[in-house]
Parts: sequence; structure tokens; C-alpha cells
Amino acid sequence: MVNNKASLLLEGLFPNHCCLCGWRCAGNLPLCEPCRNEMPLNESACDRCALPLASPAARLCGACLRRPPPFDRVIAPWLYGEYLAHILQRWKFHRDTRLTRLLADMWQQQVSEVAPVDAAVPVPMHWWRQWRRGYNQAELLALALRRHRPQLTIASRLLCRHRHTRAQSGMTARARSRNLRGAFTAGNACANLRLAVIDDVLTTGATAQEVAQTLKDAGATYVEIWCLARTPPPGD
Repeated sequence: MVNNKASLLLEGLFPNHCCLCGWRCAGNLPLCEPCRNEMPLNESACDRCALPLASPAARLCGACLRRPPPFDRVIAPWLYGEYLAHILQRWKFHRDTRLTRLLADMWQQQVSEVAPVDAAVPVPMHWWRQWRRGYNQAELLALALRRHRPQLTIASRLLCRHRHTRAQSGMTARARSRNLRGAFTAGNACANLRLAVIDDVLTTGATAQEVAQTLKDAGATYVEIWCLARTPPPGD
């Protein structure tokens, strides 16, 4: 009762406004219900890479059937679209870190149960890029997810990005793969572990594949990718 009254008082003194439409919204997260309802869910997707599929009866996409990726599963509950792109741009490039709680809540809201993992591994940034940005958004997301899942262990130093790479936006899938080749190293501490890699969006899967392969080469037995959204196939 006391907490409810305090929340109402704080809402009255410092009202939240939706980060998309700008209208006042209830609760302590900056996203109104109508805007959230406009954002598409990734409801029919490949069991392996979470690529949206046209048929709900299909279990795997053609690419995963032909050449299974090194990761075992991708959990990406949302589709990457205009609204989510706007939120992520503010979060990653405009230092709006208050959106971290919102994004963690959006992931948690759609993911009820996951298989136990030994640790969550945020995708690391090169030290120079992280110094310029001021934070690693994947690590912020991992820490926010732990508020929902207190048993989750965050292993931020298990994986290292030892080589600076060019920004991936605008690159083809093949160019992204070449850009990331050999960019990561993993410690021996991941031997025989089940790991969840934390990232924001899965596009071509180049980062996820390179990270998963690096972790498995270091001894990890199972690697999941936990991200907020999956990009639709080209043309969708």
C-alpha cells in the first residue's frame, strides 16, 4: 500500500511521457500502451535463428537447414521496425540510458521461460568505441535483465573484442562476416558452459555467429543469443 502511494505521488510530481509519441503515459516506463501495441512481435520464426517465417508450420528457415549456424538458438521476441529503431537509436547513440529498463521490460514481457544457462555474456565493444560512447549497451541490457532474473550470472569479461572493426550498418552479410572474422577471443573459463549471449538486434547474424563460434572453440557446449529483435527478411 505504501509503495503504491509513493508510486502515485512520484507519477504526479514527475510524470512519464512516451518516448515515441510524447504523450503522458501511466506507469514508470516511458512507453504508452498504444505505441507498444503498434510494435510487431516476432511470433512465427525459425527455431534456430529467429528469422521471421511466412508459414507458422515451418520450424527452420532455409539457411539453417542448409548450414546450421554455430549458435543453438536465438530468442528475439520483437521484430525490428520503425518504432523500435527509434528507441534503439536514442539508447545507443544519444546516451538515453533510461531506456535500458524499458527495453529489458519489453524482452521480459514476451519471454516467459528459458532453459537455465551458466552465465550471460554481453557482446563486448572494442575499448576505443566503448570509451567514446561511454558504455556498452549490451552490458546495460544484461544487468537490467538480471533484475527480472536474479539468478542470472553476468560474465562481462568472458569474451573480449580485441580488434577494432568498422561499423556494420550498410554492409552486406558477407562483408559483415569478413569484418568480424577473428575479432573476438574467449577465456578458458567457458569450458563446458551453457551460455546466453546478450545483444540488441540480430540482423544478418554475423556477430552472433562469430561470437558463438569463438565461445564454442573455447569449450562452451551450448550458446543461445538473447536479443530484443530480429530484422525481417529483405523485401518484407
